[in-house]
Amino acid sequence: MDNDGRVLLTRRSVPPFLDQWVMPGGKIDLGEPILEALKREVHEEVGLEIEIEGLIDVFEHITPGDDNCHFVILYYRCRPLYCDVVHNEHEVAEAAWVPSIELAGYPMPAGARFILEKVFPQSPLCEMTNNVDA
Repeated sequence: MDNDGRVLLTRRSVPPFLDQWVMPGGKIDLGEPILEALKREVHEEVGLEIEIEGLIDVFEHITPGDDNCHFVILYYRCRPLYCDVVHNEHEVAEAAWVPSIELAGYPMPAGARFILEKVFPQSPLCEMTNNVDA
């Protein structure tokens, strides 16, 4: 979140969650500390250096069927050291700093919606009409 209370969302250009809006992040490399992986992934996806403030919550995402994916997603509250985003076009179609009152207009997976409802309890995310429950 930036100093104006906006959250950085990225529209993914690769699976999983293709064309959905999520917060920057990604996989942890074998042997890599969790917080270092978060800093690396944010920098790779949107070119930002961040300060990690603490764990918000954990979300488990299971995709049955042919994909057969099981993700355990750790959501951390972070502050950017600067807000000039340069997104990696190989992973991110676009990036936007979004105020809480506009979050309902962004299609996102259940995990992103779950966390954003915790961070912005006054936002009408649970009433989203174009959400994706994947």
